[in-house]
Amino acid sequence: MDSAFYITAFVTLFVIIDPIGLTPVFTALTQGDSQERRRALAIRSSLIALGLLTLFAFFGEAVMGFVGITMPAFRIAGGVLLFLTALEMLFERRTKRRSDQSENPQDQPDPSVFPLAMPLIAGPGAIATVILLAGQRPGALGALSVAGIAALVLLVVFGFFLTATWLERLLGRTGINVVTRVMGMLLAALSVQFVLDGLKDFGFAG
Repeated sequence: MDSAFYITAFVTLFVIIDPIGLTPVFTALTQGDSQERRRALAIRSSLIALGLLTLFAFFGEAVMGFVGITMPAFRIAGGVLLFLTALEMLFERRTKRRSDQSENPQDQPDPSVFPLAMPLIAGPGAIATVILLAGQRPGALGALSVAGIAALVLLVVFGFFLTATWLERLLGRTGINVVTRVMGMLLAALSVQFVLDGLKDFGFAG
């Protein structure tokens, strides 16, 4: 049962963060930079995103309790949010938004915090997913396991960032679009499962 949870959590975070879709954006944001600077930006953005996701894994549910939001309600809302993200991936809206952000950095000399770490890596979907997953494993140990899974996904992100130019050349625009759509379909199915789990907690589904 635990192995199934870890696999599902990894796949869910991998799909919502979308390292492959982020790779060409990272390439555009760091165009003309040296390999050393690219590596430094990749490390910094990954660590900042990990810090944010870890924070929400440990304290996200407590914050919800403080404002009076139940976990089943948030699970349903998170599922809806993930489904909307899946629609964006399927219809290229997410890729277009990321491209727009990369083309308009607003003279930011260091893109590692914005837009890389947030909202591109640790965006609303990833934060909602971390809170939902941590809610399935209550306690500090559960939050720590979710943070560890997030660290593994961000390690993959870091690896893709290091090979950004090569991967973009290998896949091409068409290949990246195909992979993004496949991930969108998978995310849509996972988001529906989140909604069904929330309804089950409320007693509306068997």
